[in-house]
Amino acid sequence: MHQLLYVRNRPLQTLILGLIALTFYAYYRTTYYDVTRYSIFRNTNIYIYIYILYLGQPPFREAYKQRANTSLEERANVPSKNASVELSIIIGSYNSQNTSNVSNSLVTMLPPSSSSRALSSVKDTSVESEQVSTAFNEYSLRAIYEAGHTVPIPESCPNFGKEMDLVIIIMSAPTHLEARMAIRQTWGHFGQRSDIGILFMLGATLDPKVEMILKKEQKTYNNIIRGKFLDSYSNLTLKTISTLEWVDSYCSKVKFLLKTDDDMFINVPRLQTFIMKHAKNKNVIFGRLAKKWKPIRNKKSKYYVSRTQFKHAVFPDFTTGPAYLLSSDVVRKLYDAALDQTYLKLEDVFVTGIVADKLGIKRTHANEFLNKKISYSACNVQRGISIHMVKYSEQFDLWKKLLDGKSECKL
Repeated sequence: MHQLLYVRNRPLQTLILGLIALTFYAYYRTTYYDVTRYSIFRNTNIYIYIYILYLGQPPFREAYKQRANTSLEERANVPSKNASVELSIIIGSYNSQNTSNVSNSLVTMLPPSSSSRALSSVKDTSVESEQVSTAFNEYSLRAIYEAGHTVPIPESCPNFGKEMDLVIIIMSAPTHLEARMAIRQTWGHFGQRSDIGILFMLGATLDPKVEMILKKEQKTYNNIIRGKFLDSYSNLTLKTISTLEWVDSYCSKVKFLLKTDDDMFINVPRLQTFIMKHAKNKNVIFGRLAKKWKPIRNKKSKYYVSRTQFKHAVFPDFTTGPAYLLSSDVVRKLYDAALDQTYLKLEDVFVTGIVADKLGIKRTHANEFLNKKISYSACNVQRGISIHMVKYSEQFDLWKKLLDGKSECKL
């Protein structure tokens, strides 16, 4: 009877054993392949190799391997075979002191077209994070920046801006649709004038859904410039350089450029008055001047600056990033000179401080550039040119107070 029962249940036993084996196999596959595949990007050294694998050319990979096995002293005396090889080092350098943020480093540095191919062929290397950080500081912005624009919309600046007094270019993130819409419906209306252009500057995104929304937005409004960089906080300097390149390429005859952000309220009439007053001023950047600011040397800080990136104890005076106004004659000079400077992600310090100081460009403080959050009284709104940290829902209230005209304010 026992033998009969055993034989009768053998298929069932075989099935159970098969399911158990399949479960263990699935667990092994998931643990070894999938978990490793997604957790591997927490290792800083992984990022060092990605760009080279993206390039897909054995000479670049071999050159990198050779450099990875040399000392820093030897490496300093041997020029790289190609600047692109060094980008692999730069990729790994960002947030190398905070490996939990390394995933952000990858998407900030890789060119848009590289991501899918790079991520599909990741391999490990043996370069230490200290070497990575040191190597990163050796290279100029030229090694990182990719010139050109995927969406240039040159028609936004007819005749290279010859008849325009002002172009306002707003730094915006791909997902900030509400902020852009609020600006279009309030102070962005001034962009409909023939003497003023108001445009948004964005980079690339790896999210297909966001990209699809952006294409629809661009088709509707046609006021979004797209640079050749992945859009992130760490790439704000690339975004500003892309802005300078665009103005130099398509709007070089405009009188002034205002660089600002999408969380700003800009009093355009007040700005026009300011421009008329300073129409003859050249070689100048106007804004809220920051004096005697010191680099943060704490490696855990978001704003960490190494001594190799900037060796001095105090930054040159610079205009704070939320909004600053440039006379158009400095645009090309800033763009050209910036490419040969060591990359620094603090864009206002880099562009209006370090680079402008090297070129002898005057930075002038203007009280109208508030560049901070203030109480939204009608007088405050009407007196200032720029107000910072404005939520998209608040743009409408400030716009109403600007247009009210009932408040008696000493302007």
